[in-house]
Amino acid sequence: MIDSATESGFFDNPIVEAKNIHFSFSERNVYSGLNLTIPRRKITVIMGPSGCGKSTFLSLLGGRLQADSGELIFDDAPVPTRNCPALFEMRRKMGMLFQNSALLTDLSVFDNVAFPFREQTDLPEALIRILVTMKLEMVGLRGTRDLMPSKLSGGMVRRVALARAIALDPELIMYDEPFVGLDPISKGVIIQLIRQLNDAMGITSVVVTHDVAEGCSIADYVYLLDGGVVAGQGTAEQMINSQQPGIKQFMNGLPDGPVGYHYPANDYLVDLHGHNE
Repeated sequence: MIDSATESGFFDNPIVEAKNIHFSFSERNVYSGLNLTIPRRKITVIMGPSGCGKSTFLSLLGGRLQADSGELIFDDAPVPTRNCPALFEMRRKMGMLFQNSALLTDLSVFDNVAFPFREQTDLPEALIRILVTMKLEMVGLRGTRDLMPSKLSGGMVRRVALARAIALDPELIMYDEPFVGLDPISKGVIIQLIRQLNDAMGITSVVVTHDVAEGCSIADYVYLLDGGVVAGQGTAEQMINSQQPGIKQFMNGLPDGPVGYHYPANDYLVDLHGHNE
């Protein structure tokens, strides 16, 4: 698909390039030649059905998993394939909003957001306090500073996790299913924060989700994964209006199409009568 983003030089200086990535878990194949490019300072949304490898891509990009073959580039350098200083240095340029938020339950909101500063820098506590206060203000939760995570709503927990993800001013933030389990108001707040933080901080965002409406509302570019490869790509408008059967079925939530409603089985009447072929 040749689109306006490609023609306008949208991908001239990408921050991430995946080239012919192959990956599998034991007997289950996940990628069979994945190719995609993440443009800088944009919001790229990666969609697809459950089990298609959306979250796996984030694990490969962060160096937690290693591809069986292919090349994965971050900021003009290959993602290190083993634990080493280069991998840890690369991760300092990344922030991560986990699907379950992953706040440390025995630490206060303040200490959760302060954790990256204390672990990765030698900044004095007085400066850390100022920086944490600023990050919490950015997500509208400065008043929760002394609360424990158990005292927060699900949406507030997600926002504190986002404040922690942006603590060290990363070049790229990865969002793993950021809209799951949120009420409509909290979901709207997270959508707004992703867009505002991306634009205000000049960062790159990679959002993994199966929520079509929410993802498309903030996406500068969309990839649809299926069958171990990119099944479709383009702007949100192009994807929503696509007439390709697989893309159309997913984007519109159609119950039947290339992904069939019925799982392959023996003849129905034969099964009813208890005869096996």
